[in-house]
Amino acid sequence: MSLPLNPQLIESLRAQFPALNRPVNGGGLPVHFDNPAGTQVSQRVIDAVSDYYTTMNANSGGAFATSQRNDAMVEAARQSAADFLNAPDYHEIVFGPNMTTLSFALSRAIGKTLQAGDEIVLTMMDHDANIAPWLRIAEDYDLVVRWVDIRPEDCTLDMDSLEAALTDRTKVVATVHASNAVGTINPVQKIAAMAHAAGAYYVVDAVQSAPHIPIDVQAIGCDFLLCSAYKFFGPHIGILWGKFDLLERLPAYKVRPSKNVTPYRWETGTPSFETIAGTKAALEYLAEIGRLYGGSEAQNFSNFTGRRLDFKTGMTTLAAYERELVAYLIEMLKSLQGIEIAGITDPAHYHERVPTVVFTRRGYSPLEIATHLAQHDIYVWDGNYYALAIMERLGKQESGGMVRVGLAHYNTHAEIDRLESALKRV
Repeated sequence: MSLPLNPQLIESLRAQFPALNRPVNGGGLPVHFDNPAGTQVSQRVIDAVSDYYTTMNANSGGAFATSQRNDAMVEAARQSAADFLNAPDYHEIVFGPNMTTLSFALSRAIGKTLQAGDEIVLTMMDHDANIAPWLRIAEDYDLVVRWVDIRPEDCTLDMDSLEAALTDRTKVVATVHASNAVGTINPVQKIAAMAHAAGAYYVVDAVQSAPHIPIDVQAIGCDFLLCSAYKFFGPHIGILWGKFDLLERLPAYKVRPSKNVTPYRWETGTPSFETIAGTKAALEYLAEIGRLYGGSEAQNFSNFTGRRLDFKTGMTTLAAYERELVAYLIEMLKSLQGIEIAGITDPAHYHERVPTVVFTRRGYSPLEIATHLAQHDIYVWDGNYYALAIMERLGKQESGGMVRVGLAHYNTHAEIDRLESALKRV
């Protein structure tokens, strides 16, 4: 298959990321396979944060130049994020410290509208940031939690289990879009329809899908969606999207003097303006990929123009490269003795996963594997990565979880070859 992102173009993209080209341990370059926990940033993101401090470092709402530049930048960043998610209105974009904090804010607001005995549907697949906030309001308001199981053989969501969990008392359905542990992409459009048929809100955790595939909140049909810029090559900041009427109507927790209009009523305290500037730069990088390399995909998105088209074509182009890359990784791991992979490993279904792969190796703990790889400047995670429920469901929590290799578009086949070589030397 011919891919728009050939090795030469990947190298040109890698050159934009200083951390990827910073030698360690005698001159070698590190291999960043720790991407699901946080990606590296391009020089333009670093420059944007620096530029913020030198040209617009002020609080919002002032009559003077730096404050006005600050406010213009934030508005432009909201519009970029709205284009990235295909949100109808940039006022639906809420910035916050991280996805987890925004998730607690959302759950607390929704909790105020529920009554004892109302039900929340959660999945065994989710990161705890899309579980714990809902468990907390269930405890606070005497709500019922119903769990959706996974199919352990390929770690896909058990849709029959989801259907069985829905009742006429269901008020919230919260699922991950793509698993941060096993990489599964869930059928979010179908889940949205099921949730709404039951009369429930649908909340999507898109933290792990946003770096890898196009996100379209209108096509999904969800009510709320959360993601984190530091997972799609930006700084440490979270984003909440919600339907405007819901963000206006729900009882957001706020200080009295702050604006009581959306999105400001959800942004408690002074925002991290410098990271908003960095997020805008990260989004410009992704849109640029679409403009430069995504032309062949444009015919698939005839309803989009301008930057929204750039995001669609750019993310689709990245997904095609990463799908080929993860196939190479999985086949390599399959060739090694003692390796057990959790998740989708059938090539016919690679379009149903992001390039995050977890495995164990017989005779070694995940921490021992991760430590060995770190000694070879290969960065991976071990443990449960806050996906506690799925590790318990797979029976891996007590034995230290699993080893996670998370690819991004700036990773290469040569880096996977380095991983293979290091694993053979365990």
